[in-house]
Amino acid sequence: MPRFFHKNFLLIFILDVVLVAFSWYFAHLLRFNFYIPSGTLFTLQRVLPLIIIIKVLSFYLSDLYQGMWRYTSLTDLVSILKAVSLSSLIIIFIILFLHGSAGFSRSVFIIDWGLTLFFISGTRVAIRLYFWVGTGNKSAGLVEGFFSSLIRHARKGKRLLIIGAGDCGEKICREIHDNPHLGYNVMGFVDDDPAKADLHIHGMPVLGNTDEIQDLVKKTGAEELLIAMPSISSKDMRNIVARCEKSGIPFKTVPGMGELINGKVTVKAIREVSYRDLLGREPVHLDEEKIGSYLKGKRVLVTGAGGSIGSELCRQVCRYSPESIILFERAESPLYEIELELKENFEYISIVPRLADILDTRQLKKVFDDDKPNVVLHAAAYKHVPMLELHPWEALNNNVIGTRNVIEIAGDSKVEHFVFVSTDKAVRPVNIMGASKRLAELLVQAQNGGGRSETRFMTVRFGNVVGSVGSVVPLFKKQIEKGGPVTVTHPEITRYFMMIPEACQLILQAGSMGVGGEIFILDMGIPIKIADMAEDLIRLSGFEPHVDIDIRYVGLRPGEKLSEELITDGEGIVETSHEKIMVLRGQACEIDELNHGIDKLMELIVKEDGEGIRVALKEMLPEYDPQANGMIEN
Repeated sequence: MPRFFHKNFLLIFILDVVLVAFSWYFAHLLRFNFYIPSGTLFTLQRVLPLIIIIKVLSFYLSDLYQGMWRYTSLTDLVSILKAVSLSSLIIIFIILFLHGSAGFSRSVFIIDWGLTLFFISGTRVAIRLYFWVGTGNKSAGLVEGFFSSLIRHARKGKRLLIIGAGDCGEKICREIHDNPHLGYNVMGFVDDDPAKADLHIHGMPVLGNTDEIQDLVKKTGAEELLIAMPSISSKDMRNIVARCEKSGIPFKTVPGMGELINGKVTVKAIREVSYRDLLGREPVHLDEEKIGSYLKGKRVLVTGAGGSIGSELCRQVCRYSPESIILFERAESPLYEIELELKENFEYISIVPRLADILDTRQLKKVFDDDKPNVVLHAAAYKHVPMLELHPWEALNNNVIGTRNVIEIAGDSKVEHFVFVSTDKAVRPVNIMGASKRLAELLVQAQNGGGRSETRFMTVRFGNVVGSVGSVVPLFKKQIEKGGPVTVTHPEITRYFMMIPEACQLILQAGSMGVGGEIFILDMGIPIKIADMAEDLIRLSGFEPHVDIDIRYVGLRPGEKLSEELITDGEGIVETSHEKIMVLRGQACEIDELNHGIDKLMELIVKEDGEGIRVALKEMLPEYDPQANGMIEN
């Protein structure tokens, strides 16, 4: 049924006509002290139809009838202000043009403008207030129904204290107010800003600061805490989490802005506090226009699309409205899951799943021929260090031979951008995984030398990501669930960490900056002790380290370093326009010699000759030191 015939539309339309007519008439009453001269009354009545038509038409053209009035917001009120002002200007112009100023009082126009604005805005606000408060007892009076509904709202839902009286806290509070079925009842805010003390947000007071959380929980009878501070530092987050733990009630958080794909804070985003929140990394500031220029309307292929990095890359790419995204993955279940998720969240983008393997050049060629990607994000790789030490032929086959296959076919297909996802373990590698990724880096770097390819080949290198497959965090969680002990390889072992969304955002940003041959390095911040991480996770689980759950040191595993680094000898840092991205000059590499060495490696891969592979890698990569076995300290 057309909107014009909808019951709600007709009701509000008729109400607006009545209010516009009343405003015009009442403006004259006010101007003439409630006695309108007969001549003026005749003129008033004569132009009234014109007034109504112009104003209602202005309202319609300003989309005032397109909104849901139960959700009236400040934006709607601004739209009303524009529509009323525009209609008043048109009326003044037409009346002065047709009649001159004779018979009209100029102050009437001003009074009419103010009354129309008041009445039209007031009806929208009243509708929102009606739905916010609820209808209460149908037989009750208006005042009785209003207050009884307020009391009912105050009694319903889990009592919630919001920590953070900023924009995020305000949005959460407003959504809870607008949606009583969410099951929360906001008791107030907690904030350390002295300027906010005793202020109110949506009627809810700022009760105190974070030092008082324990007392405020007792005072308000709060049943849950919500940390609504997505940009908080790691130090402050740890302090707040410690105070929340002392309160003895459950606490949750709102994810950092980097985790929110659409950038919108909602109640649905609320989740349990996890270790990634304690990292407290600042939001990534992206050059959206630059990223959009090479992704929007393009066909983007992501290898390893079902993995932790690959799947997040797919989500982030979809933000920039590509024509299609090709999900290249050899594992059936992860491919199905990411395809289902993307189709649900990005209906306007063509999602193309391809169950295929980068080691199968026939499959690769067919995908490139059929889907014709403009951009390739190569995230497919084996990453588990100890496992690959036991199966070096598999590491080389997948990470080197597979990467070479993708590089060659991408170059032949004249792909515009090729971004290779690498790792800090490629720097002075002591393990097979790092050596395989370093060889792949050299392959990528060599493609843009001597005008070999029109494709821009580049590498992005970073450290560990929290929550990825093979990450230590899931292992620690399982050990904590079993009651411990939590096993750490060495008391001094450190690693760089970042969140998956942040890493993927910076990968896309680096891809927009490269001209070919660069190695981009992401700012990983300060390295973190794994032992400290274990203690934090134990505390987040509600236990005390070394008391409730023990931490046991088991020694470094094959291929592990005590610490990682991001830059190898001979590489020099060059500044970029982005504060969190560095670019390395890299080392020149002879592609024919490199390919000859890889061909020799293939013979050893077929024989599954682990010792021979290590010897050959040492010849190709002088910085590779398999004898270190994790005992190198940087």
